Amino acid sequence: MRKRILLAVALAVCCLACDRTTETGGSATSVPSRDTTGPELNASETKATSTPGAAGVTEPGPGPTPDDSSAMPGREIARVTRVVDGDTIDVELNGAIVRIRYIGMDTPETVDPNNPVECFGHEASEKNFSLVNDRVVELEKDVSETDRFGRLLRYVYVDGRMVNEELVLGGYATAATFPPDVKYQERFAAAEVEAREADRGLWGTCVGTAPTPVVSSGCPEGCASPPPGCEIKGNINSSGVRIYHVPSGEFYDVTVIDTLRGERWFCTADEAVANGWRASQR
Repeated sequence: MRKRILLAVALAVCCLACDRTTETGGSATSVPSRDTTGPELNASETKATSTPGAAGVTEPGPGPTPDDSSAMPGREIARVTRVVDGDTIDVELNGAIVRIRYIGMDTPETVDPNNPVECFGHEASEKNFSLVNDRVVELEKDVSETDRFGRLLRYVYVDGRMVNEELVLGGYATAATFPPDVKYQERFAAAEVEAREADRGLWGTCVGTAPTPVVSSGCPEGCASPPPGCEIKGNINSSGVRIYHVPSGEFYDVTVIDTLRGERWFCTADEAVANGWRASQR
């Protein structure tokens, strides 16, 4: 009897096991795993889900820094930070702010506290501003590094054009060559002639105030060797100041004219003054 009971229990257990296998499909049926990865984000979606900065905006990086490798041979790259007047600017050069004085030309005065604003001075400053303000420029040295005020002496280029020459050509400046920086003096002289003949700028506006050449039978532009009767010595001192000496002057006999430095002989005091020399005080 006991054996029959145990057999019945065993059969019941087997039947129960068979029923559970049928409900789940047995080993042939598997439960699919849950997809936890979600869709793959493309590059733009990934960027959109990144955490923004404190202001919620990505700050742009600094602009390109001027690089001398892009300059023409013999030139430096700088960025203009301020236009002082028609022939003077401040630039950022090699990490420092320095003042630049254009070579070979001169514009009417506007910022000298000891002198009034000269005719066409504001126009020259405005033209210079329109050409170079906040621009990347190229700087070319001639012979001298600085003038007596410590300003760098340079030819300035923007978009391949020499600003010094552009100002003379437009009648905003006059040619003013000071040896030994004479590399482009012929270009400046030709530009001035063209501007004057066309009455451009100061040549057509500043009647009676624009500098005009002195007409003389002697040395209207100074002579390297003195003609008979032309005894005025145009000297340039160590500070670059042009001073002329007449035969009755205290320093006349000890003054020696060096034409390689740009010193010249003149026949009259008017000739010397017209070319930028002043009288000796003794």
